Amino acid sequence: TKSDQKSPSPVPVPDDLPEMEYRKLGNSGLRVSAISLGGWLTYGLNVNDEAGYSCIKAAYDAGINFFDTAEGYAGGKNEISMGNAIKHFKWKRNDLVISTKIYWGSANGEIKANNVGLSRKHIVEGLNLSLERLQLDYVDIVYAHRPDRT
Repeated sequence: TKSDQKSPSPVPVPDDLPEMEYRKLGNSGLRVSAISLGGWLTYGLNVNDEAGYSCIKAAYDAGINFFDTAEGYAGGKNEISMGNAIKHFKWKRNDLVISTKIYWGSANGEIKANNVGLSRKHIVEGLNLSLERLQLDYVDIVYAHRPDRT
């Protein structure tokens, strides 16, 4: 099974990569890598944990500090995979910029009424569940995954 795969095969980072550029994110005070790594159709869904860890580690080794996920990616499994990778590699939280997105909520419950959208209730509860899946105390950025037309 996916969880039985303990040690990822390393993906070598080429020696000739330029040094990662970091940019200010608006006036937030955050400095993020010019390239981020997200996992919409990959981690927790179409890529097993070993391959996912290997890709995430290669990104980190290349200087990427900005990792993006969402409550709706793979029904929350993407956040679980990302959180497990952070824990597996024992990365310091202050070295990472983690974002997630709120709206879809498919991982949060069966009844859509308050598990989808951008109500205060869903933002608070959805974010708490995202933090639980990520195994983190906080994320640096929370995006509205789409406008709430209701």
